[in-house]
Amino acid sequence: MTDQTTPDNTQATKPLMVRCPSCGDTVPYRLDNPYRPFCSKGCKAIDLGAWASEEYRVEAKPNPEDLIG
Repeated sequence: MTDQTTPDNTQATKPLMVRCPSCGDTVPYRLDNPYRPFCSKGCKAIDLGAWASEEYRVEAKPNPEDLIG
């Protein structure tokens, strides 16, 4: 059985790189980043502000039962 691990017994792999949804910079996706998937606190705040000001909307189809009064 061949196991490619580092001396501390963890997988030797490249970190997953993701694009920040706010600024578009490519950053490593790390579990110790409290702002993931954003690159920083500022980008996370910008996104939260956009939701709060209703710049983003989730389209929903009306339920026919809700239309009957």
